[in-house]
Amino acid sequence: MTAGVPPRPPTQQQNYGPAFTGSNNTQQQPFFQYSQCTGKKKALCIGINYIGQQAQLKGCINDAHNVKRFLCTNYGYKDDDIVMLTDDSRDPRSIPTKANMLRAMQWLVSDARPNDSLFFHYSGHGGQTKDLDGDEADGFDEVIYPVDFKQAGHIVDDVMHDIMVKPLPPGCRLTAIFDSCHSGSVLDLPYIYSTEGKIKEPNLAAEAGQGLLSAVTSYARGDLGGVFSSMTGIVKTATGSTQRAEKKARATKTSPADVISWSGCKDSQTSADTFEAGQSTGAMSYAFITVLSQNRQQSYQQLLGNLREILRRKYSQKPQLSSSHPMDTILDINLVAANAVLRMKQSWAHRAGRILSPRARLMSAPIFSPPF
Repeated sequence: MTAGVPPRPPTQQQNYGPAFTGSNNTQQQPFFQYSQCTGKKKALCIGINYIGQQAQLKGCINDAHNVKRFLCTNYGYKDDDIVMLTDDSRDPRSIPTKANMLRAMQWLVSDARPNDSLFFHYSGHGGQTKDLDGDEADGFDEVIYPVDFKQAGHIVDDVMHDIMVKPLPPGCRLTAIFDSCHSGSVLDLPYIYSTEGKIKEPNLAAEAGQGLLSAVTSYARGDLGGVFSSMTGIVKTATGSTQRAEKKARATKTSPADVISWSGCKDSQTSADTFEAGQSTGAMSYAFITVLSQNRQQSYQQLLGNLREILRRKYSQKPQLSSSHPMDTILDINLVAANAVLRMKQSWAHRAGRILSPRARLMSAPIFSPPF
């Protein structure tokens, strides 16, 4: 891990990759712009317990409120900057239906400008469905589930990317947190990073072996959808379509904006709904708040390592870091402007808690038979 205070992101435009001939026969090169987070702040927090449904969870609504409190206490967000969608709300507009979630995502990025700081948090069920456009290395799109998913269906990663990433201008920051199963690449950002700060490249042999292991494990617990996903992944790996999918994703999902996603687990893993610090919570939401409450000045590499460490003690899930552009992971995570000095307050996350058996935030998308 990098020692000391991490450096702030540079202010100038960042160019990368090979030059190419663009319109009017001019030489161009891919670029992006880091956000300085000096503009407006907006946040969308979604927590779905699926109250009264067979696959009910316990900690997701708490997660949404905890993240809102965390942003207001530590990063200068105000109540008016934040939209909350939870399924215990009495306001029909604040219920996390599919229509309300899509409208809220559009609100979040509306009128986005360079150096704005946008924040998205989702806590609820996640799953996978068959990839139809060839941009997924494992052959599956990741999805999240609105409270009315049985009637309205799920929200696929391609749609979230189109709504929340594509419209953003260079230099606009979107930080996203997904506390849900199969969420590793749920925002469809093409650059995924290791704890060493390096971009992960497809490891075909390792993925094939892991796919076989996942298939056996899924069969043992009766998760036929998991068997199908794992075995299909082996076939995809063997045919080399993994590499083709990676190339397509980087060609079509790279953005000049400054988009960062923190997810609770790999695409192949589940995320825990558990009990920490005296209340039901998602393991990823709890870890994110805890680690940053202890030290706000962390690099991307440090934060990823610290999230992994706090969850490794009790859970098998491995948080993932992805971005819309290649980035230097020794830089400060930069959720607030450099000149903003905010007093740290004691967080709920500092209270000692006990652990109950975690429940996976897992659902199967319509391609599989649902477990309820």
